[in-house]
Order: sequence, then structure tokens, then C-alpha cells
Amino acid sequence: MRYLYYLNIFLIIFIEIKSENTKLKEIFSWKELDYKFENEDARNMSIDSGEFIPEQNLPLGLEIWKDKVFITVPRWKSGVPSSLNYVLRNGDSSPKLIPYPNWEFNNVTDAENKTIIVNTFRVRADECDRLWVMDSGLNEILGAGQQLSLPKILIFDLKTDKLIREYKLKPEFVKEDSFFANIIVDISNNTENNCDNAYAYIPDLGSYGLIVYSWNDNVSWRIKHHYFHFDPLAGNYHIGGINFQWTDGIFGLALSQPGDDGYKTLYFHPLSSTREFSVSTRVIQNKTIASDSYYAYKVLGSRGPNSQATASMVDPKSGVLFYTQVNKNGVGCWNPASVDYSADTNGLIAADNVTMVFPNDLKIDRDSNLWVLTDRLPSFIYTKLDWNDVNFRILSAPVEEIIKGTVCQIKN
Repeated sequence: MRYLYYLNIFLIIFIEIKSENTKLKEIFSWKELDYKFENEDARNMSIDSGEFIPEQNLPLGLEIWKDKVFITVPRWKSGVPSSLNYVLRNGDSSPKLIPYPNWEFNNVTDAENKTIIVNTFRVRADECDRLWVMDSGLNEILGAGQQLSLPKILIFDLKTDKLIREYKLKPEFVKEDSFFANIIVDISNNTENNCDNAYAYIPDLGSYGLIVYSWNDNVSWRIKHHYFHFDPLAGNYHIGGINFQWTDGIFGLALSQPGDDGYKTLYFHPLSSTREFSVSTRVIQNKTIASDSYYAYKVLGSRGPNSQATASMVDPKSGVLFYTQVNKNGVGCWNPASVDYSADTNGLIAADNVTMVFPNDLKIDRDSNLWVLTDRLPSFIYTKLDWNDVNFRILSAPVEEIIKGTVCQIKN
């Protein structure tokens, strides 16, 4: 009888965990990526020439704007025909990627003479309907490693799909180990022409710095701080049966809503770390004090063991901070209304060892829906993917629904 009692308890716990892990619904899935070529002959020619090698294409970043879901495909290896793409939000469940803004803008054959998208990992659509693209300029990262252009920011008008600005990072800001794989955008809410009072924040995960770019002044500066470095005790990963070590520094960035002074809190963390940090945007927007205000940067606390995170974002409606949990194949959250930041106040709100292996990017759309892209990146880099299996997924759920019953739920 005691055995049956414990068996029932186990089944209850198991059912609760399974129901918790199914809060995120699968929207898109792919065994391997394909693109919407002009026709089948064009696709065959691209494959024959080596321009398109299907098994060397992996989705990494996403963004949501109206009926478009943007998907980045970094050029880790050769055979990636387009690095920035989109699919229609209400389209097929395994749609072909459409290059953005077009095929020509993603063609690297003449990168030295034309403004093109060489290699992008993450993009951000702002409140002014502009798409900010951080282009690393580095082609075939795991292969020949060709630096075809300086790292640059490309900004597109999403209403016209036209490039409205290109800004190349200063050569002195690009260090030997620099790697620019993220960008977030800060639009001021306390000025009349707030679209002009915009800043982009770009972490350098390889050389442990933060680039700040001012749209209004068209200038940038580089910030350094101890908290941008990786934690040597948090660089070990066990994901999908693969053990590896990374030394990635500052990576995940997220912005709060404005405070009473009109400035926001920038939450940030190195990828190889379990700690979260913060600083006021009032500090980082002032290039004369940004690197010399050591105590303005705060240590919030630790999420606990094996809680390394790539992307993060704050839901403007609830104020909850969401972040990926790559070692746990899931998504975590923290409510800033909590008294402290600790393993007890952070919640694992969704996890699955099949559908959520390596959650790489997440975004929250304007209707307060959480979107997560999972891509099994460690297998792609260190071993190989099973192309008979579903390898890439985009999942989504309303924020209100996914935090219900968790430590992050808003208490009235």
C-alpha cells in the first residue's frame, strides 16, 4: 500500500510537470531549413554551386513585427544563401524562409563593394517600426573565417523595407576577440521626437565590452566593466548529451520600463555566468562617465547552478524579465517586484528535453506574447544533427498564461 501511495504521488508530480512544460505551443518547426527561391531551377543552381548547403543552415535569432516573424541564419559555415529572413506569422508550420529585404542584400559575393548583410545573429524591431540589424561582418565563422566588412548596424524602415542608415563600428572598438551577436534598442519616452532619441546597446561577448550607439548624434562609444566578463566557474555546459566549455561574456540584455527620472534599467548578464546585473541607462548614455562609474553597476544576485542564459527580455505589460535556460532546455523568469534576486525568486516556467533543446533566442511581441526559438546549436557545432528529426522550433504563449501559478505571477 505504501508503494502505491508513493507511486500516486509521483504520477501527480509528473503530470503537473508535463502540463507546466506544455505552456509554450509549437508555432513553426523544421527538420532542415529551406528558402523561397524564385523557382526550382534557381534552387537547384544554388545547391549545385555550393551557395546553398541545407545541412549547414541553422536558425538562431527571431523578432516579431506585425505579420512577419524574422529569423536569422548565421553564416557559421559555407552554404548559407541568406542571413536575414522572415516567414509569415500565419503561414505554413514549416515555411520556407524569405530573404529580407531581398536576395541581393544577402549576397556576400560583392561584400567589399556593396552594403550587404554578411552575418547577423539577432535583430530588434523598435517602437518606430525600424528593424535594427547587428551585422558581425564575419563570414564562415567555423570555416575560413573571412572578415568581409567591419561590424556594422543596419537600420531598415519596416514600412518600406528600405535601408535608412548604415553605421560601421569604429575600428578601435573592434578587438582581437570581439564578437557582436546581439543588439537591443532603447527609445526614450520623455522627449517630443522620441524616435530620434534612440540608442542601441551592443554587447561584445568575446572581448567583454558594451557598445552604445546614439541615433541622434550618429556616434558610438565603448564601455568596459568587470561585470561584463564571464565567470570561470560557469563556463561548463551539458546540453543534448554534449559536454563543452564556453568563455562568452556579456550577452543577454533587457530593458525595464522608464523610472521616475525617465531612464530605464538595463539588466545584463554574461552567457557563461549564473548572475544578473543592472545599471541605469542614465549612466551608459553618458560616455564621459559610463566606464568610470564602477559602483553604478549593481549585482542583483544568482539564478542558481546551471542557469546560464543567452537572450533575455522584459515584458512591458507585466514588467517580468524572461530569459533562456540553455542548460535546462527551458525558459526562466524573474519578477522585479520580488524582494530579492535568487534561485527562489526565479522560476523555470517551461522546459522540455525534446522540443526545447538549446533555447537560443526569445522575444515578446506588442501583444505580450512570449516567443522562443530552439535550435540544438551544440549538436550543430560539435557533432551533427539528425536530419530525420525535427531540429528547429519556434514556440509561443501569452505572457499572462505562462506565468500563471509561478513565482513570477503578478500579485494584485
